[in-house]
Amino acid sequence: MKVEIFTLCDAATSHGGKLNILGSFDMIIIKQTPIVYPSCSVAIKLRFEKIEEGNKNLRISFVDADGKPILPPLEQTFTVKVAPDLSTANANLVLSIQRLKLENFGDYSIDLAIDGRLEGSIPLYIRKKSQ
Repeated sequence: MKVEIFTLCDAATSHGGKLNILGSFDMIIIKQTPIVYPSCSVAIKLRFEKIEEGNKNLRISFVDADGKPILPPLEQTFTVKVAPDLSTANANLVLSIQRLKLENFGDYSIDLAIDGRLEGSIPLYIRKKSQ
């Protein structure tokens, strides 16, 4: 399995095999905390080999710099099936998040696990806006 795209964004959709991403970001600059980010999405494109066909369990964890969860994990199951005339298949996944609450400035991590194995991490930086 290969992670081809893994990003936090303002919005995303998956339709007709296409992953549509709007406003990918890794930093939020604000005057004060806590912040409640109204709506965002995690967009993921995974590539699987034929030998990897079957049911998969995805888990996204948002954690602070100490590794403490800042919201319950996002989980989704999906099935990988490679067409007979192809050697690989992709899976486009979009997980929407409403009212993401961040208590403090600092560095956060968004971790991607498939079937219990960490496959990728991306940062989210919350910085104080200078006057």
